[in-house]
Amino acid sequence: MPEAADDMRWADRALASVWERVRVTADQVGPRFPLYAEPGTGVWKSTSKGSWTGGFWAGLLWLRALASGAPRDRAAAAECTGRLAYWADQDTATRGLIFWYGTALAAGPGGSGAAAQLREQAARACLAAYDSERGLVPWGAAFGGPRMLARADAVPGLVPLLAGWSDAGRAAAYGHLTRQLELSLAEHPPRPAWAAAKDGSWTACPEPAPGWSRTVPWLLLGLADGVHWLGADGLWAAAEQLAAPRLVAGVPLVPDAQDGNAPEGNAPQAGNAPQAGNARPHGHDAGPLDTSAAAIEAVALLKLAALTRTAGPGSTAGIGRPGRMERTGEAAGTADGADALTRRARRILYRLCSRHLTAGGALTAGCYDAGRGLAPRHELVWGDFFLASGLALLTGLTKPFTT
Repeated sequence: MPEAADDMRWADRALASVWERVRVTADQVGPRFPLYAEPGTGVWKSTSKGSWTGGFWAGLLWLRALASGAPRDRAAAAECTGRLAYWADQDTATRGLIFWYGTALAAGPGGSGAAAQLREQAARACLAAYDSERGLVPWGAAFGGPRMLARADAVPGLVPLLAGWSDAGRAAAYGHLTRQLELSLAEHPPRPAWAAAKDGSWTACPEPAPGWSRTVPWLLLGLADGVHWLGADGLWAAAEQLAAPRLVAGVPLVPDAQDGNAPEGNAPQAGNAPQAGNARPHGHDAGPLDTSAAAIEAVALLKLAALTRTAGPGSTAGIGRPGRMERTGEAAGTADGADALTRRARRILYRLCSRHLTAGGALTAGCYDAGRGLAPRHELVWGDFFLASGLALLTGLTKPFTT
């Protein structure tokens, strides 16, 4: 089966097409930020300031710059990162997404002092916003609606942004991550959003609803970064609770946008014969898929696999501790657990590249917001970013915690 083959030339070819798509996108949007693109035309809906996704565009440009080594690519990436500065003092927990993914490659392998300063500014502002009574950085009011929310998509990015700054930042990152886990894992499937009441209690929010495709991927990504940056072995139980069910046979590689926990697989695109784990059950409505959720999950699993391997035999850390994964039919023992995580991540990436990546490098079939009918079958900039990040990990372009 190609998905399990050792030959990784498909990943190199996919990355080459993604870089071409980045070039086309940059020419199209100019000084603006891409958000989502129409599947038929490839024309982007763009924003002037980047919204919550601006860091993913900057991150894509930095990935391209690292791959090409071209000075003009580096200049384009650096210029884009600089334009994120507007968000540093905005009241939103999505500053984690904006500034971690927009500066990690720049300040790390890119060696950009300006990006490092911008990241420090953002980390300071997020730490100042931390509510010690509630134990988190609130969702914020920058995009309207209630401010005091806890949301799963406010975890990734914010954890390493805070943890990498100071001891106080590490404490805030741990508090933020564990508060979200406490709330989300109180229900099954995990509920992504909760609202704080004045009496100190929390109320479940109806939207995004349980079963949202990106809930578990976002939490897994935050957990992987939490274990790495915080060194907290106590986070492994939550990581295994969320990761182990993904390794069960029949769990879709690309989830339904509104039912990411469905036990059946996905409908193939037209022209592709159904394969095992890829057919919807009889009578199941063919709602939109979410390739962006799959790409996020792949990156999270590759990070967890790296951490599990590092834990070594006999450790109580890592996915696949003895006696904990036999029920999945995968593996017992950290080495086999890491292999299982890597295997699923690679299968996800291969599926995305073989079925949903256009010849021009656009990752299609992403779903921005199925409930509102907003860009339900589109190319999404964060989907492109996490696909490129996963492929960069597979091909050795980056290391697991470079981003």
